[in-house]
Amino acid sequence: MKLEGKTAVVTGGGRGIGRTIALGLAQEGADVLTFSRTHAEVEATVAAVRQCGRRGIALIADVRRPEDVARVMDCALTEWGRINILVNNAGIQGPIGKLQDNDIAAWADTIETYLVGTFLCCKSVLPHMIARRQGKIINLSGGGAATPRPNFGAYAAAKAGVVRLTETLAEEVREFNIQVNAIAPGPVFTRMLEEVLAAGEAAGDVALADARRCRETGGTPPERAAALTVFLASADSNGLTGRLVSALWDDWPEMARQFEQLSKIGAYTLRRIDPHVLRTISPAWKWLCGGT
Repeated sequence: MKLEGKTAVVTGGGRGIGRTIALGLAQEGADVLTFSRTHAEVEATVAAVRQCGRRGIALIADVRRPEDVARVMDCALTEWGRINILVNNAGIQGPIGKLQDNDIAAWADTIETYLVGTFLCCKSVLPHMIARRQGKIINLSGGGAATPRPNFGAYAAAKAGVVRLTETLAEEVREFNIQVNAIAPGPVFTRMLEEVLAAGEAAGDVALADARRCRETGGTPPERAAALTVFLASADSNGLTGRLVSALWDDWPEMARQFEQLSKIGAYTLRRIDPHVLRTISPAWKWLCGGT
């Protein structure tokens, strides 16, 4: 198994993508601590982790509260002595509708949950990972991070922030053999998509149509995001860092094998495209596209 002997902390692992990721890590040999604000859900996830033959811990905690995050990391270190993998998955939909109609508190809460929560969890685990000179951090990003997402301003801004935080942190900890990447899981049919459907016209025609299509087809299987997380958490991805990787579209093993070339052109990162950048990267992009 790819993660035999490893330990992982997964935020928001009580349902949806987070639960599937937690089980995917356990099935590959990792012990898993997961937490959320709903105890019954994370208890059910940990029961399934234990059925995989792995150790599991379920806690009630809020990623927005520094004291909660510190307690979670201390628990993992006390029980297991190490944290090899951190998956920042916890999130909320946030306000849906035109920005001028958004509730200020709900908008700020979305940023706190995604961006500040990811920052707090990374900040808490990094001293341990740096001391051991190894670690894998995987941050959930996705819709609105790389393209506009009208009527979901808080969600999109938070997700874009997570990607740039990922890129920045990856450079800060590269020398300590810590890899930091973000993943876009694709349109998985979760409770958040049900909220989009419930929002009706406030979500906008495009988002509504996408959500309805996802409901009808079942969307991207969450197992796809779990498989990508396992890849990024394992030795298979060593050297690949500071990238936004799509669970649906990207060839992950090839990215890892060609990371030295990719790193020269800023591929799979958030970048402004202008004439200067195009002149700089044009030869490398030809290589990336197979020489065409």
